[in-house]
Amino acid sequence: MDPAGSLTASGRSGFHAVAAVRKAVREFLAAMPEPVPASLCVAVSGGADSLALAEAAAYTCRSLPVTALVVDHGLQAGSDEVAEKAAATARDLGAGAARVLPVSVSGPGGPEAAARRARYTALREASGGAPVLLGHTRDDQAETVLLGLGRGSGPRSIAGMRPHDPPWARPLLGLPRATTRDACDELGITPWQDPHNADSRYRRVRIRDEALPMLEDVLGGGVAGALARTAAQLRDDVDVLDDLAEELLGRALADAYPDAGGESEGMSELSVASLGAAPAALRRRALRSWLLGAGVRELTDAHLRSVDALVADWRGQGGVWLPGDFEAGRARGKLRVRPAGAGTSTTPDHR
Repeated sequence: MDPAGSLTASGRSGFHAVAAVRKAVREFLAAMPEPVPASLCVAVSGGADSLALAEAAAYTCRSLPVTALVVDHGLQAGSDEVAEKAAATARDLGAGAARVLPVSVSGPGGPEAAARRARYTALREASGGAPVLLGHTRDDQAETVLLGLGRGSGPRSIAGMRPHDPPWARPLLGLPRATTRDACDELGITPWQDPHNADSRYRRVRIRDEALPMLEDVLGGGVAGALARTAAQLRDDVDVLDDLAEELLGRALADAYPDAGGESEGMSELSVASLGAAPAALRRRALRSWLLGAGVRELTDAHLRSVDALVADWRGQGGVWLPGDFEAGRARGKLRVRPAGAGTSTTPDHR
C-alpha cells in the first residue's frame, strides 16, 4: 500500500479530508521560523490523528527524511504489538523510517501525568533535535482549555497548547478531530482505538464525552472552535506580558547587583524596590520565572502569592517554603531563594 503515492490528486472528490490535513501541515511548515530542519519526526500512537498526520507529513515533506516515533508505554497487555503495527502503518503511509520507543511509566502525579512525562522524554531524546510533529487537534485544544479553567491555574494554562514550542510542533490545531477520522477512512486504514480514551476514570475523557457535548448543546454549537480561538487570543496576551516580565526580572537582578556591570550569571537575588514598583501581574510573572530558574518546581498560585507578599505585603514575615525543599526570603532589600536551611531566614528589613 502506498497512499502517499496513490492520492496525488487528493483535491478531487472523495479525498477532501486528506487534502485538508496535508494543507494544514504544508502551511504550518511554511510558516515555521528558519532555518529549515534537516529532518522531521512524527509522534505516532496508531490513532486517527497521528496516522493522518504521518501520511500528510510524508506526502508534504518529500525532500526531508520523516521518521515516525511510536512510544510503547507498556500499560496494557499487547501494547508492544499495537506499537509495532502503528510503526508498520506509518511506513506504509510513506514515513521513511519508524521506531518503537519502549518506556517505563512511574513517578508522581498519577498514571496520566507519569505517562506524559515518559512519552515526551522519549520523543525528545529520540528526535535528535529535529522537530517532532504532534497530532493534537482543535478538539484537544478545547479540552486543554477546559481543564485549565477547572484547575483555576491562570491565563497561561487557559492559553492552551502552542502550535510551535520547539521541539514540539502541532500543525493540526486548526482542524477538528472528525477531519483526521475522515482522512483515515479516505486512506483506507483503520486506526487503533486506545481503551484509555473511553475510560471515564480519566478527567479528559469525561470532558470529551460529557462536558463538551453538553456545552455544544446548551450554547448552540461551535464551542470547541470558540475555546480554541480564546486560547489563541490569550497566547498573544501572555507572550507580551511574559516579555515585559523578563525585562522586569533583568532590572531587578541588575539593581540587586549594581557593581556587576550588567552580568547576571550566577546571581540569585532580586531588588525588592525594582519589583515593588511594577504592576502585580508583571511582578508575579517575573517571580515565577526567577523561581523556576532557581530549580523550584510544581509552583502553585498560593506559593507564588506568598513569595509576592514578601514584596507587596511586607510585614517582617519569615521565609516561604517552596516545593523541592526551597525557601524564599527577604533580607536587606533583596529577595533570595535557596535550599531550605541554607540561610534564607530574614533579618530586620524596613525597605
